[in-house]
Amino acid sequence: MNDRPHRDSILLEEAEILEHQAFPGDQYLLRVQAPGCAARALPGQFVHLQVHPLRPLRRPISIMRVSAEAGWVDLLYKAVGEGTALLAERRVGECLSLLGPIGQPFELKQRRPLLIGGGVGMPPMIFLAESLRDADAQPFVILGSEVPLPFEPRPSQILLPGLPDGVIATMPLLEDWDIPCRLASLQGYPGCHEGYVTDLARHWLRALDDEARAEVGLYACGPHPMLEAVVALAREFELPVQVSLEEFMACAVGGCAGCVVEVATDTGSAMQRVCVDGPVFDGYRVF
Repeated sequence: MNDRPHRDSILLEEAEILEHQAFPGDQYLLRVQAPGCAARALPGQFVHLQVHPLRPLRRPISIMRVSAEAGWVDLLYKAVGEGTALLAERRVGECLSLLGPIGQPFELKQRRPLLIGGGVGMPPMIFLAESLRDADAQPFVILGSEVPLPFEPRPSQILLPGLPDGVIATMPLLEDWDIPCRLASLQGYPGCHEGYVTDLARHWLRALDDEARAEVGLYACGPHPMLEAVVALAREFELPVQVSLEEFMACAVGGCAGCVVEVATDTGSAMQRVCVDGPVFDGYRVF
């Protein structure tokens, strides 16, 4: 990935909560006023939030959307432990200590980016998709979840060849941006593909001709098993792939080395930090 000196771009802000919406499955959409972060953030980066004044250990949360003009940052998270449960109790008007933006972003290199997000790995894909609205690219987004989606799916009006019959559900926000999207789940949600996100991606890839398929690059964020499957899919079709890893973090600025993963480099295996050397990596180097 790029060697941008991103540590110098990390800001500390007191971010006021503007909106805090709850969704089924203990999912929450948090909008905070953080103009410095909003002006600098790139798709794939994250913030490190202090969830409560009595809990000094921060929590890393991926950025889903920003408005550089209005100065807000949207964060989608799931309450899975004590820290995020405390975050879920915070109210509009309160302030959160925020470090961000942090990490290496995605680098768009292909004309047909295939964006795959699973669970709380969906936000970076939405951020990346929005960044492509005015770009010379033809993205396709596949989102998957095994809990109720944090939005109300609707039938897509954007036709896509090669997909199974009845797979028509999309994310309204992406549909409004005129970006094709389909949803996958094993929970039998109406209009969603009954299977894994990679199964649906394979249907789409097989429907492309050789020239179009050669323009595809995969971009993914989600649970490790899903990312492994995405990289395997990329190998199957001999396509480039970038993945955003999710790891527990203490400092999130490269000081503690508590989030290291093994990465294949040109000179051999090395341990690299997910927070600042990632979270985005070449998928072939980590799986």
